[in-house]
Amino acid sequence: MPLKKYKKSFESYLKLERALSSNSISAYLYDFDLLNHFLAKETKVKSLHSITLEHLKQFVHWINDQDYSAFSQARVISGTKAFFKFLLIEDIIRTSPADLIEAPKLARKLPDVLDIEEINRLIAAIDLSKPEGTRNKAIIETLYSCGLRVSELVNLKLTNIFLTDGFIKVEGKGDKERLVPIGKTCLKYINIYQNEVRNHLKIKPGHEDFLFLNRRGAQLTRVMIFTIIKGLAERAQINKKISPHTFRHSFATHLVERGADLRAVQDMLGHESITTTEIYTHLDRQYLKETLNSFHPRF
Repeated sequence: MPLKKYKKSFESYLKLERALSSNSISAYLYDFDLLNHFLAKETKVKSLHSITLEHLKQFVHWINDQDYSAFSQARVISGTKAFFKFLLIEDIIRTSPADLIEAPKLARKLPDVLDIEEINRLIAAIDLSKPEGTRNKAIIETLYSCGLRVSELVNLKLTNIFLTDGFIKVEGKGDKERLVPIGKTCLKYINIYQNEVRNHLKIKPGHEDFLFLNRRGAQLTRVMIFTIIKGLAERAQINKKISPHTFRHSFATHLVERGADLRAVQDMLGHESITTTEIYTHLDRQYLKETLNSFHPRF
């Protein structure tokens, strides 16, 4: 099947024109490979120009038969549409057979959040007798205080922390930059980590500007942050599915619950669309309902 010859060009389009993150590009290329595999193994399609809407409908049914979740199916279909849009832009095709494909309807899932007491319990579970404990406390404070994605946290640089102004510069999805306020408590624990732990590390060349480092003086990985948080949740006996993103959700939820302007929350989270941020208004309504259920004598 002659789709493979377009893979490199498609990757360049995603990287340069769409300015997508490396994770998003990997997902789109996975979707491309899945489509290519299906067309080669399950159909008699011999050329790109002979692909029809019917073939793509068969592809959607095939994905469903592979037991992909509705979310994964929607993502694969999105990747397929992106590929055909690229072909249109490059004048490789004149019409896209993918335009009429419908993705499965997704229920908007409300993410797990931690309440203040749970966050305090998780922080209290950190062993501050060890150097990594001091670092981990600064990590949790930064995740919760600034609402960062895990990739933004591990890439946070010393030169992007503006102490006098009380802001950090965050490099978000698609290399988009934003300024996020950082609180005094968070800055306090970052300073303690820098002065008492980080300054005593032998830092690997090329890693000097990254704030959070492992014991060998190298930039922390995303996997390591997940591992740290999983261990703390177990020690704190918090029986929720917790990840670094949980702190981002908690950050936004607590702001909305206390009356923060949704546009301000959108800017701090780095959401491109306000509709993405609006999920936290649904969380807020659920919080109000639970409050009534718990405390109102007639509810």
